[in-house]
Parts: sequence; C-alpha cells; structure tokens
Amino acid sequence: MWRDVLKDARTRMEHTQASFQRELGSIRAGRATPALLEKIRVDYYGVPTPLEQMATIQVPEPRLLVIQPWDKSQIPAIEKAIQKSDLGISPVTDGGIIRLAVPPLTQERRQELVKAVRHLAEQARVAVRNIRRDANDKVRELIKEGGVSEDEGKRAQEEIQKLVDSTIAAIDRILEEKEKEILEV
Repeated sequence: MWRDVLKDARTRMEHTQASFQRELGSIRAGRATPALLEKIRVDYYGVPTPLEQMATIQVPEPRLLVIQPWDKSQIPAIEKAIQKSDLGISPVTDGGIIRLAVPPLTQERRQELVKAVRHLAEQARVAVRNIRRDANDKVRELIKEGGVSEDEGKRAQEEIQKLVDSTIAAIDRILEEKEKEILEV
C-alpha cells in the first residue's frame, strides 16, 4: 500500500523537475534556442496559436533564430506577437522568413536572470517538499488505519526522504548548469 504512495510521490516529483527544466528553457541565456519562442502565441484567424505550430524555427548560428511560416500571409501577425512578447528582440523580415538576432546580454541583465532562475529553483524545491509532506501524511494515515505497521511506515518515510533528496539534488544540478550558461560571456 505504501508503495503506491511512494510511486505517486515519485511521479509528481518527476513532473515538478520536468516543469522546472521547461521553465528554464524559455529563459534567454544569450544564446539562440527555439525554446525562447515557446510562450509566444500568434493571433491566427482569431485563435491564439503557438508559434511552433505555425512555422519552422531554425538556429543557423548561435545568436540567430530563423522563423519560416507555413502561411506567408501570417508574417505580420508573427512579427506583432514577437514584438509584444517580453523577449526584447526585434524581428527582421526578409522575404518569406523572419530573422531574430539574439543580442548578447549585459552583465546586469545576466545577474537579473540568475536571480530569476534561482527563484524558479526555490519554487521547484518547495513543490517537492510539499509533495513530501503530502506523501508522509498519507503514510501516517495508513499507519493510523492499520494498513501498514509502524516499521513499514518508517521505511516508507525514509524512502520518501531519499526520493526528495535525489530530486532536489537534480534540481540543483540543473540550476547550476543554467547559471553557468547565463554567466558565460
């Protein structure tokens, strides 16, 4: 029974870690990546549509994104959506494609991004701790109801703590890599 609680906690922690990694992918680190454009929604005939569903996004150079819309008539709408976003990058239209030159980050902006990334990491850690609390509460409930013995309950809580420790360590490794990427000039 407690193994189901552990399995549920593991699944939820993996989702938290994956969500944290996705969030970091959308933070600009001075290098062009299609993940920068994931949050951009384009007004496509009145429907907010993700940019990656409307165009091919390529990275021909480390600081350049090339967007090739499938429907050329949507180029102005895509440009408008990019300008409205908080990317701070101006699109340049060249025939049927849109080019986005990713400017290098200033040192001040790098420090701001590092703070933001650390904040996201702390939110992920808190989410993992909340999952631990929920799982431990379920184990205590199982002990109280007589579904598991005291020893099994202690073993379950130790397993849950090991899971928490490994997930937080993974989050810290991801954070460290992203900080290096941001601070790299």
